[in-house]
Amino acid sequence: MDRLERVSVDTRVRDTRIDRRARIAGAALFLTNGALFANLVPRFPEIKVAIGIDNAVYGLAVAAFPAGAFLAGLAAAALVRGFGSANVAVVGTVLTGLGSIAAGLAPSTAVFVAGLFFAGAMDAFTDVAMHVHGMRVQRRYGRSIINSFHAVWSVGAILGGSMAAGAIALGLPVGVHLSLSTALFAIVSVTALWFCLPGGEERVERRSDSGTAGVGATGSGAVPGSGPGARTVFMVVALVMIAVIGTGVEDAGNTWAALYLSGPLGAPAALAAAGYVALVAGQFLGRVFGDRLVDRFGQRSVARVGGLVAAVGMGSALLFPTIPGTVFGFCLAGLGVATLVPAALNQADELPGLRPGTGLTVVSWLMRLGFLLCPPLVGFIAEATELRIGLMVVPVAGALVIVLSGALRPGPAAWPRRRNSEGPSRR
Repeated sequence: MDRLERVSVDTRVRDTRIDRRARIAGAALFLTNGALFANLVPRFPEIKVAIGIDNAVYGLAVAAFPAGAFLAGLAAAALVRGFGSANVAVVGTVLTGLGSIAAGLAPSTAVFVAGLFFAGAMDAFTDVAMHVHGMRVQRRYGRSIINSFHAVWSVGAILGGSMAAGAIALGLPVGVHLSLSTALFAIVSVTALWFCLPGGEERVERRSDSGTAGVGATGSGAVPGSGPGARTVFMVVALVMIAVIGTGVEDAGNTWAALYLSGPLGAPAALAAAGYVALVAGQFLGRVFGDRLVDRFGQRSVARVGGLVAAVGMGSALLFPTIPGTVFGFCLAGLGVATLVPAALNQADELPGLRPGTGLTVVSWLMRLGFLLCPPLVGFIAEATELRIGLMVVPVAGALVIVLSGALRPGPAAWPRRRNSEGPSRR
């Protein structure tokens, strides 16, 4: 082997090592993002009682988190361009934890809302930044790995929810519990920063119009550089709705699972946290196998079956309410919507007539409407009727997925290819 061949082999080995480290580091960012807020969610019933608010006010109050994320979301792209995706993700992680501590220790509704609003805004920065970094790593791999990142996020959420359940069972005060969890995951994210890819987004080759799905596949009238056609705009709307359903069902577990189990069904406080943990566990299972299922059956088929699973599973649990059945119902709801957000973000980033990253940014921003609208919607329905009826939005959302899934690609997923190589990841 001559000198040039040895250099080429050494370069490939180095790049492979960098890619693997960057993937692990990216996964750590997804894990901490899932775990931080999940530590706060099971403490919501305790905070609600301490503040003394009813279901309707509570539903509006917890909407402060997605409201903060929604208002701050569009600024994330500028921060990522200016400071780098990994840096923004890590700083956002630490600040999200501080906001969660403020919400957990809130002496009044106003402070609770302010803490959640700040945490939501910081979470939006983290969310966009870690997805940008994850897409960069994915392009280096040249195959789909985005569902695996979301699976790790689910692991983090399960870990966070389980930590909260353990803290409740041990009688650990909210402030102590949230301070410890924030410190732990801040250390994890800062450590991961050293192994993330440096710099900004590399150029990627765009997919042609023939690679898009369903209604946007033909006749869009979009010519690169000419702006989006009518069908592309329609596709963006459909993908936003699919992503909103994914986030809205997730929010049903975030906001209402513990209250429903501990209230109408009379489950102990520690057991009530199992509803949220079950939903995230279902998401995790769906995302672990998501890449392989999408590659084999296509995003459209996977979404349709998932919508059916969510609608039937959660619908049955609400029609025949029991504690075990409800926990299992939340698990099926999470399983059913597991791949919706990754699928919507993936396809949005490849729509014709849009600049690279525009579709992903818009869908990522607008999908937070699911978190913003779901809590007050369920809260108002619950106040007018009962919480069991309010949670019927979950099976209805599953049915809507079946209708909207025509906007997703029927064939195997394909990802943009990396054109320019990245430099070393050492800082």
